[in-house]
Amino acid sequence: MLAVAVVACGKKETKEAEKPEIHIANGDVMPIAVVNVDTILAQYNLATEANEALMTKQEDVRLDLSQRARALNNDMVDFQNKMENNAFLNRQRAENEYARLQKRQQELEAYESEKSQELLEEQQRVSQEVRDSINNAIAVINKDGKYHLIITTSSLSDNVLYCADEYDITEEVVNLLNERYKSKK
Repeated sequence: MLAVAVVACGKKETKEAEKPEIHIANGDVMPIAVVNVDTILAQYNLATEANEALMTKQEDVRLDLSQRARALNNDMVDFQNKMENNAFLNRQRAENEYARLQKRQQELEAYESEKSQELLEEQQRVSQEVRDSINNAIAVINKDGKYHLIITTSSLSDNVLYCADEYDITEEVVNLLNERYKSKK
Protein backbone atom coordinates (compact mmCIF):
# COMPACT_ATOMS: atom_id res chain seq x y z
CA MET A 1 0.00 0.00 0.00
CA LEU A 2 1.38 3.41 -1.05
CA ALA A 3 0.89 6.15 1.54
CA VAL A 4 0.94 9.83 0.70
CA ALA A 5 0.84 12.52 3.37
CA VAL A 6 -0.94 15.81 2.77
CA VAL A 7 -0.86 18.49 5.42
CA ALA A 8 -3.84 20.84 5.54
CA CYS A 9 -3.16 24.54 5.26
CA GLY A 10 -4.16 26.71 8.16
CA LYS A 11 -2.75 28.07 11.38
CA LYS A 12 0.77 27.09 12.13
CA GLU A 13 0.75 24.73 15.10
CA THR A 14 3.42 24.95 17.73
CA LYS A 15 3.34 21.27 18.65
CA GLU A 16 4.54 18.92 15.94
CA ALA A 17 2.32 16.08 17.18
CA GLU A 18 -0.88 18.10 16.65
CA LYS A 19 -0.40 18.60 12.90
CA PRO A 20 -3.02 16.66 10.95
CA GLU A 21 -1.66 13.93 8.74
CA ILE A 22 -3.73 12.24 6.08
CA HIS A 23 -2.77 8.91 4.62
CA ILE A 24 -4.10 8.07 1.18
CA ALA A 25 -4.19 4.46 0.01
CA ASN A 26 -3.14 3.69 -3.55
CA GLY A 27 -5.95 4.66 -5.94
CA ASP A 28 -7.86 6.84 -3.47
CA VAL A 29 -8.56 10.48 -4.21
CA MET A 30 -6.66 12.99 -2.10
CA PRO A 31 -8.81 15.54 -0.22
CA ILE A 32 -7.98 18.41 -2.57
CA ALA A 33 -9.97 20.19 -5.25
CA VAL A 34 -9.28 22.56 -8.12
CA VAL A 35 -11.54 25.38 -9.30
CA ASN A 36 -10.99 27.05 -12.67
CA VAL A 37 -11.69 30.76 -12.19
CA ASP A 38 -11.87 31.47 -15.95
CA THR A 39 -14.69 28.97 -16.32
CA ILE A 40 -16.54 30.44 -13.35
CA LEU A 41 -16.25 33.97 -14.72
CA ALA A 42 -17.47 32.79 -18.13
CA GLN A 43 -20.40 30.72 -16.82
CA TYR A 44 -21.51 32.44 -13.60
CA ASN A 45 -24.55 34.55 -14.48
CA LEU A 46 -23.74 37.31 -11.98
CA ALA A 47 -20.22 37.65 -13.37
CA THR A 48 -21.32 37.69 -17.01
CA GLU A 49 -24.19 40.13 -16.40
CA ALA A 50 -22.00 42.41 -14.29
CA ASN A 51 -19.28 42.34 -16.95
CA GLU A 52 -21.81 43.20 -19.65
CA ALA A 53 -23.24 46.06 -17.56
CA LEU A 54 -19.73 47.39 -16.91
CA MET A 55 -18.86 47.23 -20.61
CA THR A 56 -22.05 49.13 -21.43
CA LYS A 57 -21.14 51.82 -18.88
CA GLN A 58 -17.63 52.04 -20.34
CA GLU A 59 -19.03 52.45 -23.84
CA ASP A 60 -21.48 55.12 -22.65
CA VAL A 61 -18.71 57.04 -20.89
CA ARG A 62 -16.44 56.74 -23.92
CA LEU A 63 -19.21 58.06 -26.19
CA ASP A 64 -20.01 60.93 -23.81
CA LEU A 65 -16.33 61.89 -23.52
CA SER A 66 -15.90 61.69 -27.28
CA GLN A 67 -18.88 63.98 -27.86
CA ARG A 68 -17.65 66.47 -25.29
CA ALA A 69 -14.12 66.42 -26.72
CA ARG A 70 -15.47 66.88 -30.26
CA ALA A 71 -17.57 69.89 -29.16
CA LEU A 72 -14.57 71.43 -27.40
CA ASN A 73 -12.37 70.79 -30.42
CA ASN A 74 -14.94 72.45 -32.70
CA ASP A 75 -15.00 75.49 -30.40
CA MET A 76 -11.19 75.62 -30.41
CA VAL A 77 -11.10 75.44 -34.21
CA ASP A 78 -13.73 78.21 -34.33
CA PHE A 79 -11.61 80.28 -31.93
CA GLN A 80 -8.52 79.72 -34.06
CA ASN A 81 -10.41 80.80 -37.19
CA LYS A 82 -11.61 83.96 -35.45
CA MET A 83 -8.05 84.72 -34.35
CA GLU A 84 -6.71 84.26 -37.87
CA ASN A 85 -9.43 86.47 -39.33
CA ASN A 86 -9.18 89.18 -36.63
CA ALA A 87 -12.85 88.61 -35.76
CA PHE A 88 -12.48 89.67 -32.13
CA LEU A 89 -13.20 93.35 -31.53
CA ASN A 90 -10.43 93.67 -28.97
CA ARG A 91 -7.67 91.69 -27.36
CA GLN A 92 -9.56 91.33 -24.05
CA ARG A 93 -12.45 89.47 -25.75
CA ALA A 94 -9.97 87.08 -27.40
CA GLU A 95 -8.20 86.45 -24.08
CA ASN A 96 -11.53 85.85 -22.31
CA GLU A 97 -12.57 83.33 -24.98
CA TYR A 98 -9.20 81.60 -24.77
CA ALA A 99 -9.47 81.41 -20.96
CA ARG A 100 -12.99 80.01 -21.26
CA LEU A 101 -11.79 77.30 -23.66
CA GLN A 102 -8.85 76.47 -21.38
CA LYS A 103 -11.25 76.11 -18.44
CA ARG A 104 -13.53 73.82 -20.48
CA GLN A 105 -10.54 71.67 -21.40
CA GLN A 106 -9.54 71.37 -17.73
CA GLU A 107 -13.14 70.53 -16.80
CA LEU A 108 -13.23 67.85 -19.50
CA GLU A 109 -10.00 66.33 -18.21
CA ALA A 110 -11.36 66.36 -14.65
CA TYR A 111 -14.63 64.81 -15.85
CA GLU A 112 -12.70 62.08 -17.70
CA SER A 113 -10.66 61.36 -14.59
CA GLU A 114 -13.80 61.26 -12.43
CA LYS A 115 -15.56 58.84 -14.81
CA SER A 116 -12.47 56.62 -15.01
CA GLN A 117 -12.35 56.49 -11.22
CA GLU A 118 -16.08 55.66 -11.04
CA LEU A 119 -15.63 52.82 -13.53
CA LEU A 120 -12.63 51.48 -11.63
CA GLU A 121 -14.54 51.55 -8.35
CA GLU A 122 -17.51 49.81 -9.98
CA GLN A 123 -15.21 47.14 -11.40
CA GLN A 124 -13.60 46.61 -7.98
CA ARG A 125 -17.02 46.41 -6.30
CA VAL A 126 -18.25 43.82 -8.79
CA SER A 127 -15.00 41.84 -8.55
CA GLN A 128 -15.33 41.77 -4.76
CA GLU A 129 -18.98 40.69 -4.99
CA VAL A 130 -18.10 37.87 -7.38
CA ARG A 131 -15.10 36.83 -5.26
CA ASP A 132 -17.24 36.81 -2.09
CA SER A 133 -19.97 34.73 -3.72
CA ILE A 134 -17.38 32.23 -5.03
CA ASN A 135 -15.84 31.94 -1.57
CA ASN A 136 -19.30 31.46 -0.02
CA ALA A 137 -20.18 28.77 -2.57
CA ILE A 138 -16.92 26.95 -1.90
CA ALA A 139 -17.63 27.13 1.84
CA VAL A 140 -21.05 25.56 1.24
CA ILE A 141 -19.61 22.85 -1.00
CA ASN A 142 -16.92 22.07 1.57
CA LYS A 143 -19.07 22.40 4.70
CA ASP A 144 -18.46 18.72 5.43
CA GLY A 145 -14.70 19.30 5.26
CA LYS A 146 -14.12 16.68 2.58
CA TYR A 147 -11.50 18.91 0.97
CA HIS A 148 -8.42 19.93 2.91
CA LEU A 149 -7.06 22.10 0.13
CA ILE A 150 -8.92 23.93 -2.65
CA ILE A 151 -6.77 25.69 -5.21
CA THR A 152 -7.62 27.87 -8.19
CA THR A 153 -6.37 27.83 -11.70
CA SER A 154 -6.77 30.43 -14.43
CA SER A 155 -5.16 31.43 -17.69
CA LEU A 156 -3.53 34.47 -16.06
CA SER A 157 -1.79 32.77 -13.17
CA ASP A 158 -1.86 29.07 -13.87
CA ASN A 159 0.30 27.25 -11.37
CA VAL A 160 -1.60 24.01 -11.88
CA LEU A 161 -0.03 22.22 -14.82
CA TYR A 162 -2.33 19.22 -14.67
CA CYS A 163 -5.44 18.27 -12.75
CA ALA A 164 -7.26 14.96 -13.01
CA ASP A 165 -10.98 15.36 -13.59
CA GLU A 166 -11.96 13.95 -10.19
CA TYR A 167 -10.26 16.93 -8.50
CA ASP A 168 -11.99 19.60 -10.60
CA ILE A 169 -15.09 20.93 -8.79
CA THR A 170 -15.54 23.94 -11.07
CA GLU A 171 -18.85 22.73 -12.49
CA GLU A 172 -20.24 22.12 -9.00
CA VAL A 173 -19.22 25.64 -7.95
CA VAL A 174 -20.72 27.24 -11.10
CA ASN A 175 -23.98 25.31 -10.66
CA LEU A 176 -24.31 26.38 -7.02
CA LEU A 177 -23.45 30.00 -7.85
CA ASN A 178 -26.04 30.18 -10.64
CA GLU A 179 -28.65 28.41 -8.51
CA ARG A 180 -28.13 30.93 -5.72
CA TYR A 181 -28.07 33.86 -8.16
CA LYS A 182 -31.39 32.86 -9.72
CA SER A 183 -33.00 32.81 -6.29
CA LYS A 184 -31.92 36.44 -5.72
CA LYS A 185 -33.76 37.70 -8.83
